[in-house]
Amino acid sequence: MKYSATAENEQLVPTLKDGGTTIKDLPHNGYLFLEHDVPFLMIYRQVSNDTVTQRLARTGASYLIIGDGDFHYFKNYVNELTEKMSARFGTFIIIEVYTGHAESTEFVIKGPSHKLPVSLDVLKAELEKIKSKKYKIKLSARVEQTKDRRPESDEKFFSIEDIKNRGGTFIGLEVPPVYFNEAEKLYPLYFKKFRNHFAKAIQKSVYEFIRIQTSSKLASYSALGKRKIHKEVFKIDKKLTEIENSYQFLLLVAPVNIQSLRDGFFKSHFKDIESYHYRLLPIDPDILKRKLYNLRIEEIDDPALSYLFDEKREEIDQQLTMLKERGSKNFFYSSVRLYKGLEKNIVTEAEMILQNIPENTDDVTEKMLNAEEFAKLAEEEFDFFREQAPDFTCKVHIRKDVNIIMVSKGELYLPADYTLTERDARALIQHEIGTHALTYYNGSQQPLSQLAVGLADYDALQEGMAVLSEYLIGGLSGNRLRILAGRVIAGQALLDGADFATMFNLLHTTYGFSKEPAFNITSRMFQGGGFLKDVIYLKGLVHLKEYIMNGGDLEFLLSGKFALKHLPTIKDLTDRGLLQPLKIKPRYLNNSDYKEKINNIKKGISLSKLIEP
Repeated sequence: MKYSATAENEQLVPTLKDGGTTIKDLPHNGYLFLEHDVPFLMIYRQVSNDTVTQRLARTGASYLIIGDGDFHYFKNYVNELTEKMSARFGTFIIIEVYTGHAESTEFVIKGPSHKLPVSLDVLKAELEKIKSKKYKIKLSARVEQTKDRRPESDEKFFSIEDIKNRGGTFIGLEVPPVYFNEAEKLYPLYFKKFRNHFAKAIQKSVYEFIRIQTSSKLASYSALGKRKIHKEVFKIDKKLTEIENSYQFLLLVAPVNIQSLRDGFFKSHFKDIESYHYRLLPIDPDILKRKLYNLRIEEIDDPALSYLFDEKREEIDQQLTMLKERGSKNFFYSSVRLYKGLEKNIVTEAEMILQNIPENTDDVTEKMLNAEEFAKLAEEEFDFFREQAPDFTCKVHIRKDVNIIMVSKGELYLPADYTLTERDARALIQHEIGTHALTYYNGSQQPLSQLAVGLADYDALQEGMAVLSEYLIGGLSGNRLRILAGRVIAGQALLDGADFATMFNLLHTTYGFSKEPAFNITSRMFQGGGFLKDVIYLKGLVHLKEYIMNGGDLEFLLSGKFALKHLPTIKDLTDRGLLQPLKIKPRYLNNSDYKEKINNIKKGISLSKLIEP
């Protein structure tokens, strides 16, 4: 049966609406994913045994898969779609991708170079940036001015002249299949990198066209990425969160006999430390790993989401490996890998803090608050959040079976015998609630649950913001900053091979810590077999300070739990409308001295001067 641009065809071509999306199966195994606000379409014509090039086409915000029959139908479909999109935006750009010959290492860009010199030059330059030398491949790209922009072997199923007459511009893009070996087997890891760079190259090139030639108001090239999250991606996101929530990593690497360890070490005059004892594992790490790698993350066609999920899977894998290694030297080696070691500038910053800030051992004259009094202050902070978001439901829990203050899934847990000063309470409210609980809630408002539980390596930025909030609220003390610096010194000592007694004496004798904080820092550093997590507090603060000094926006970081390295990806997803602005904001943003304090950070104030007298 033949199709034409009749009433029947008009029912198939969508009516375009602001913010609209059309997702539909087409006859003959065709498929359309169309964003109505994007004047751009990727086309792929199905070829036997070539699903890989189709995946390249599917990275676009809009794409059309041409089926395997009745090309007259698809010709009319493309023509009418071009006509409607051109009427909406002034013009419309179509890029058809297809595979070059097996030995090719060259992208061939077939288009009107005299009309689109900037766009095609950008496309050529970006494609040539795709990493290849490391794999002993030298990729090139050339622009070919030709009327025939289709593969020679293909039956012509639409006229480029028809597209032009309807206000569209057509580009053909021949892709070298360098991601296959001689037996036509895919190199999956290389293809992932290839696809990610390919998608960016297309987006940057098309954005130049859209910016100059159309009436579209797209803010950046990243808005040309996918604007909808596939239901399979949501399933993977949910499963990753379920796996991570099935165990409490920090609790399982913490010793259960800490009081006995302390008593024995002090009785031996700082010489002998007992063996650490741990909770029984409530999960089988191998079974969880099997579930983890059954997730088909490699099939996610959105490069940004594929990157985030793949990275998170690797982090969970490392944590599960460490749970199996508790008490061994291998745990320490895995810890170095998980927390990325220590940079020299972080150690230098720690040494300067300890040199400039002496430990304060004066008797505390400030009023002490008990757990119930602190809980009341915490509830007031939660009420402040509920004023901004009535659906905010997090609460405070006072528990006898909790020995440290912590936030879990936005809820604050307090030991029943907890006491602290009013000043420390102000700081802790912003640290635990104004940062950890707040970003959990804001992250939970995003479509992906990973923004609530935390993307890979999110901890350093979270703790950096939490410590900075203590400064912004006027509650950062010298002793608190010394503890963070002491953890870095201890971390470097651990990397240098120090044993428990040597590390304790370094802190106690060389850096002037009292025996209790010196023991606490040391015992935390040796849990599991050697645990570097505690270095991230100061590391996160230093990196956050550098970010703000370079013009970074602190408020933007509060929309979920992620790392500074994720900012380009977070901005990409935000530009595409996949992430939402933060829903609740911390109290310190309203303080009269907020701008002054942030300006101090921007000017490079030393960390030693962040403390309040």
